[in-house]
Amino acid sequence: MRTLTIPAFRDQRELPDDDGYFSGLRADARPSWDNPSMPSWPESQEQQQYGQQQYAQPQYGQPYATPDNYPRGEFAEVSMTDATGWKAGTGVPVQDERPPGESTSGNRLFTVLLFFSGLGTSIALWLFNTQPGAISNTATMMIAAGRVTGLIGGYLLFIQLLMMSRVSWLEEWVGSRDLLRWHRWLGTSLLTFVVAHVVFIVYGYALTAGTGVVEQGWTVITTFPEMISATIATGLLVFISMISIRAVRSVLNYELWHLIHLTSYGILLLGYGHQIAAGADMNGRFASVFWPALGCITIAALFWGRVVEPLWLNSRHRFTVAEVVGEGANTFSIYIEGKRLDKLPVQAGQFMRWRFLTANGWWQSHPFSLSAAPNPKWLRLTVTIAGGHTRKLATMRPGTPIWAEGPFGTFTAERRTRRRALLIAGGSGIAPIRALLEDMPADTIVIYRASRPDELVFRTELEELAEERDAWVRYIVGGRNDPGPRRLFTPEGLRGLVPDVNRRDVYLCGPPGLVNAAVDTLKELDVPDSQLHLDPFEF
Repeated sequence: MRTLTIPAFRDQRELPDDDGYFSGLRADARPSWDNPSMPSWPESQEQQQYGQQQYAQPQYGQPYATPDNYPRGEFAEVSMTDATGWKAGTGVPVQDERPPGESTSGNRLFTVLLFFSGLGTSIALWLFNTQPGAISNTATMMIAAGRVTGLIGGYLLFIQLLMMSRVSWLEEWVGSRDLLRWHRWLGTSLLTFVVAHVVFIVYGYALTAGTGVVEQGWTVITTFPEMISATIATGLLVFISMISIRAVRSVLNYELWHLIHLTSYGILLLGYGHQIAAGADMNGRFASVFWPALGCITIAALFWGRVVEPLWLNSRHRFTVAEVVGEGANTFSIYIEGKRLDKLPVQAGQFMRWRFLTANGWWQSHPFSLSAAPNPKWLRLTVTIAGGHTRKLATMRPGTPIWAEGPFGTFTAERRTRRRALLIAGGSGIAPIRALLEDMPADTIVIYRASRPDELVFRTELEELAEERDAWVRYIVGGRNDPGPRRLFTPEGLRGLVPDVNRRDVYLCGPPGLVNAAVDTLKELDVPDSQLHLDPFEF
């Protein structure tokens, strides 16, 4: 079988030491937005030439033309490919190694057990401080409920901030997707327990004093120690929870939402004084160690993850924009240079938060995944225009400085638990999938979903990697009501494309609708949760 070599895109970790790599990208591949002197990107390319080989872009529904009668990438109009059509294992044999993810599969369970152990400890503080017979009527029962919900709320606040710390060991141990999911679930729980704490305490004191609830609430705010700051903290918590509702968040500017969300740090500062001054269960031999220790761990993690690690990363690597290159309709790649990139602890499939220090973009930080496996010479991000910020990124000049944080995420080949893999990408979700393909074993299958043929990017790279790694690429192109896309995420359609799907690790990246539909179908096909690796666009 003949293998075409594309110098710019062969295995990115084995590039030659070529200081002139980017010189060939400048004149003819720069995007043209807001700059009339730059050539426009074509909507589609009828032909592409690489070396001495010339390819004609196929019509919709036709296979991609390769020098071999056995193409690695094909359009699939309906997802009913016969199982024998894959001819698995014709090139590189499947290695009988232990999948790397088996050694980390218990991290999530251990983390959950650790969380509930801390939660149980915080509740036990109330139990140890409560004398037998202390709860004798409705008022004392309400006050007791207020104390317990207050302890739970205080514990959840510390855990919430710990999960927002971006400290690398926590990201690697748990994974940013699980942290995000737990952060949302605990955010709702935190609000519930804090509001319940206020209601139970005020109502219990009102019953004890024989006064109205509103009157007693005002008395508590104005006479109890540190209650004004606690009231402000509660108001901030309610406000942040309201703007985090999906329907509300979707209409807010991302930068504004993120800036408001950062005020959650103030909740800890404003509420901690109240916990110490008025918390009946914050004192005692064990409590006087437990709560300060939890606070110190949280603050140390925040300082380390938000200050120390980013300073070390950027002072060591000094990232700058090397080149901006058009990839297709409304899509471009940003090549990044830096010092000691061989020491950068990033893997294919991970993302970093990038702040491009331009005049109008220095204050915005956005997560972008690598679209090629890291190498000692450069990194690559691939961006689809989705607003004003991404449109301006396409006009950046070489040498623009960058501030980065990360890497984040466990969407990597190291999390694989089976010897074969299925990679599913939708739209610009092809970026981390393209990078992951470089680290995947033989017989990997890639399914690439797009609305139109001109939205497909990295076709030549995907197919060359498929040739080199004995992998397969299938393109599902068309509207959601077309036969192929409609059948793709049905049990029959997906099993037709991947007969052994439940014996593979499945990596999914794309819009939430695509990811959710794929997950539902995979569960119907009895694919265990441990074999699902998700990177939805929700960061």
